[in-house]
Amino acid sequence: MIQSMTGYGKHVVQLPSKKITVELKSLNSKNLDINARIPQAYREKELEFRKLISDSLMRGKVDFSLYIELTGDETTAEVNVAMVKKYMEQLQSIAEGDEVKFLELALRMPDTLKTDKEDIDPKEYGSIKEALMNALKAINSFRTEEGDVLEQDFKNRLKNLSALLEQVKEMDAERLASIRERLEKAVADLKVELDANRFEQELIYYLEKYDITEEKVRLANHLEYFETTIDSKDSNGKKLGFIAQEIGREINTIGSKANFAPMQQLVVQMKDELEKIKEQMLNVL
Repeated sequence: MIQSMTGYGKHVVQLPSKKITVELKSLNSKNLDINARIPQAYREKELEFRKLISDSLMRGKVDFSLYIELTGDETTAEVNVAMVKKYMEQLQSIAEGDEVKFLELALRMPDTLKTDKEDIDPKEYGSIKEALMNALKAINSFRTEEGDVLEQDFKNRLKNLSALLEQVKEMDAERLASIRERLEKAVADLKVELDANRFEQELIYYLEKYDITEEKVRLANHLEYFETTIDSKDSNGKKLGFIAQEIGREINTIGSKANFAPMQQLVVQMKDELEKIKEQMLNVL
C-alpha cells in the first residue's frame, strides 16, 4: 500500500457563537514542511497543532489553516475612545474640516481598537482539536485514494518493463551471434593467417565483455522487489526511489553492453518507462 503526498482535508465545527474551520493541504516534499496560518489568539497552541500534524502526515509540504468566525454577539473588541479623540485633535490642529471626516480618518489609525486577551476556553480548544483530527482523517483518506491510482500506474509500468526484459532475453542469443559474425568478418577482411584455437579463445574473451546475464537476473530481481515493496504494509517512497535507481543502473549497463541496435531500441523504451515511474515517485509518501 502506498500513499500520495498530495492531499486535502477540511472540517467545520459550529459552536453557539463561533464557527471553527480547519483546512489542510499537502504537496510533495523531501521532508515535512508545515506552514501554519492561525489567529493570534491561538498562537500559543501552535506547537501542539504541529505535533498532531507531524504524527499523522510524516512527509510533505503542508498548509494548515485555522479560521474562527464569530456567528453571535460575542466580541472582546472596543473602540479606544481616548486614542480616537487624540487623533482627531491632532488632525484638527493641522487643517479645518468636518468632524465626521476626521472621525473616519482617526478610526483608520493604529490602536483605535483595543482587545482584551482572554484565555482559550478548554471546550473550545477541544472542538478545535477534534476538527483538526477529522481534517487529518480526511486528508489521509485523500492521500490513500491518490496512492491507489499511483500504485496501479506503477504496476502497469512494471509489467511493461518485465515484458521488455523478456524481449531482451529472447534477443540475446541473436545479439551475440551478430557480434561474433561481425568480428569474424572483420578478421577475415584482414586477409592474414591466424591460429584458430587462439582466435577462438580471444573471441570468447571478447564476447564475455558483452555478456549481460548478471544484469538480466538483477533487473528481474529489482522489478520483483519494487512490486513487493509497493504491496507492503507501509508506504515508503524513499525506499522505492532507491530501488528505482538500481533498476536504472541495470538498464544502463545493458544498454552500454548491447552493441546491437534492436536491443538498444528496447533499452530506450525501458528508460522511458522508468522515467515515468521516477516522475510519479516524487509524489509517494
